[in-house]
Amino acid sequence: MLGLLVTIHELGHFWAACLLKIKAFEVSIFVGPRLIHWRRKDVDYSIRLIPLGAYVRFSDVDENGEVINGDAPELLINQPRWKRLIVSLAGPFMNVVLGILIFAVLFWVTGFTSLDIAVAPKGSQLYSQEYTVGDTITAVNGHKVYTYLDFYYAIDSEVSRADKLTVTLKSAGNGNKYDVVLIPELKTRPMLGITTYQTPDSKYNGWEILNVDEKQNNGKPVLKIGDYLTHVDGKSVADEDFVAFLDTLNEGDTMKLTFVRNGVTMEKECIKTMITYSNDRGLRLIAYPANNAQRVFRAFGYAAKMPMTIIMLSYKSISNVFAGKEEVYNMVSGPVGVTSVVNDVVADVDDNTGEKVYMLIVICGIISIGLTFTNLLPIPGLDGVQIILIVVEMVIGRRLSKKAENVINVVGFFLLIALVIFAFASDIIRIFVA
Repeated sequence: MLGLLVTIHELGHFWAACLLKIKAFEVSIFVGPRLIHWRRKDVDYSIRLIPLGAYVRFSDVDENGEVINGDAPELLINQPRWKRLIVSLAGPFMNVVLGILIFAVLFWVTGFTSLDIAVAPKGSQLYSQEYTVGDTITAVNGHKVYTYLDFYYAIDSEVSRADKLTVTLKSAGNGNKYDVVLIPELKTRPMLGITTYQTPDSKYNGWEILNVDEKQNNGKPVLKIGDYLTHVDGKSVADEDFVAFLDTLNEGDTMKLTFVRNGVTMEKECIKTMITYSNDRGLRLIAYPANNAQRVFRAFGYAAKMPMTIIMLSYKSISNVFAGKEEVYNMVSGPVGVTSVVNDVVADVDDNTGEKVYMLIVICGIISIGLTFTNLLPIPGLDGVQIILIVVEMVIGRRLSKKAENVINVVGFFLLIALVIFAFASDIIRIFVA
């Protein structure tokens, strides 16, 4: 996956150079020992053994591998600054384009989750409010949302369920915007301490566990992420009156949880901890198939907004780290972390092949867009440092001195090493914490 994404990135540099009549000497798909080689229009093309990267060479080298700097006008180093800037930006740009195309094709094939509001369940906070099914959510508590990903992040992670929530809707009829204020009704019941999808899973007829509160069972959680909770004291979580049933569990010291873990049904006692909770907000989104021209364009529109979603979620995650709301090791992820995430998807016995392929494609799209911003970091070996140097040249009207470039490269090199070590350590810590 990473090899293909980096290849598209490098081809972006190459295609931009070709359009601007800039000389390229070599294009290598993947790295390592050469498997296939051909030459066309004075460019060496090769496919190599290790699919973990790619590169484009814009300078000639001598027998010792030293760079030959000539005066030929077609060389990249001799190009106007605006052309060099375009070539540097072309790689990150291609990763954005690829990420959008990945999500667009995925939405066209499997359908897409819109921001259109669905019917609210009876008894929920939205149920008693005035709204129109099909109207589109545009903001949560005054903050704009772009796709279903940042919408769910906003309502699940940024606002306590005990606090009121203001949702801004855009009318599908006249385009006017209006606010719906959701005010929770607070009650007391035993704490399950879990975050789940809003509907039971069809395979186990239970709730898939997305997150577990560390305070569950007096600090020794019974449930784990990926489990499916099916019953509490023999009562199915899929029953319509399950929430009302929980309200009656005020007696006794423990409750019996029935759940499925890695395909095996288990039962364990869980110490009761009484909590104050709110009724369901009732916010449901409508999913559409891309089965007509209008929906095909809407699906592409949501795909095109994915970069903004990923930017906003990344910014919020980093902000949470500095605010002490999130662990530092969750701020970055390196190859080990990416491999771990992919392994978790592939090894999940509760998902069928189609669900696993879907999640891997989603991960691929997110990583592609993420590579865009990673490559814009001002670190040697990444496009960001070249972009900054070119912009500085544009401002001062001349090239930086060789000494200044060397200082920037040395500082950037140490930043790169520090980032690699930090990412690797973060990946390992996450594995042991999980």
